[in-house]
Amino acid sequence: MKKFFPVYVRVPLIFFIVFALMEYFIDSGDRPAFIKYPMVSVFLFVFLFILIAIEVTLNAVDRVMYQLMSPEEKAKLEYESTLSLKESAWFKELMHKLTKTEPMSKEADLLMDHDYDGIKELDNNLPPWWVYLFYICIIFGAVYLARYEVFGGDNQEMELQKEMAQAKIDVDEYLKTAPDLMDEKTVVLLTDAPSLAAGKDIFMNNCAACHRADAGGQIGPNLTDDHWILGGGIKNLFHTITNGGRDGKGMIAWKGTLKPKEIQKVASYVLSLQGSNPKDPKAPDGEIWVDDSAPKTTAAADSKKDTTEVKK
Repeated sequence: MKKFFPVYVRVPLIFFIVFALMEYFIDSGDRPAFIKYPMVSVFLFVFLFILIAIEVTLNAVDRVMYQLMSPEEKAKLEYESTLSLKESAWFKELMHKLTKTEPMSKEADLLMDHDYDGIKELDNNLPPWWVYLFYICIIFGAVYLARYEVFGGDNQEMELQKEMAQAKIDVDEYLKTAPDLMDEKTVVLLTDAPSLAAGKDIFMNNCAACHRADAGGQIGPNLTDDHWILGGGIKNLFHTITNGGRDGKGMIAWKGTLKPKEIQKVASYVLSLQGSNPKDPKAPDGEIWVDDSAPKTTAAADSKKDTTEVKK
């Protein structure tokens, strides 16, 4: 690894790999792990210190080992280093194009007249990678300004609002066809024979003990008349079966036992028994419930008939 990556590349590379792994595996919510958990920051600081210490130690060991080598071993090592440099010439050429660094032999030509307590300054040009990045930032800024300020592109807040609106539409569409996510607002009355037959089986297995097999009422109220304690209709009945009846003395909540689709079927079956007049029914409980959403065709016809009779 030392052949291909110098120390100023190797140390940051190892550090940021460890940093990225910790951020990936540590669940810190919407905050970075090194901010939410101070111990992570301490670990990263200690890890970086150890990396630098290892590199310094290895460099010192290499120097000592080189001093202890014989002239033949030094010549062999220099020969191997030359071969290694030739193999990595493409990398050095790339780095030179990106940095445009001058060799040490030309430093005297780059020295400026500035002298600060013996500290002198080199007149180096900006490295090409920095200049290219600066131009890219200018181009990006111009495109960004035109996109969002001139042509009215959606900013992050507008994108979020549109995505939330679309998500709500998608959820509503999904709820229409997702039986297990049905509630009293989306439930509809079932009238087909297979659904009513399934509702009857559910009723016999779970409800008949309190309401009788013919729904005439026993411990629970009569379900075949037009009196309802908590309201009739598919929506009210679905809500009552799901969440239970009156506190302390009403029916238990069945949402933990029956799925929404099953509750819809048994509620539809119960409503299909309206007016079935079972033998010896229980006395009516609650109040007469009228479906306000039902069409008023009968009432309108009776009103028209009364008006006609008055005119006669």
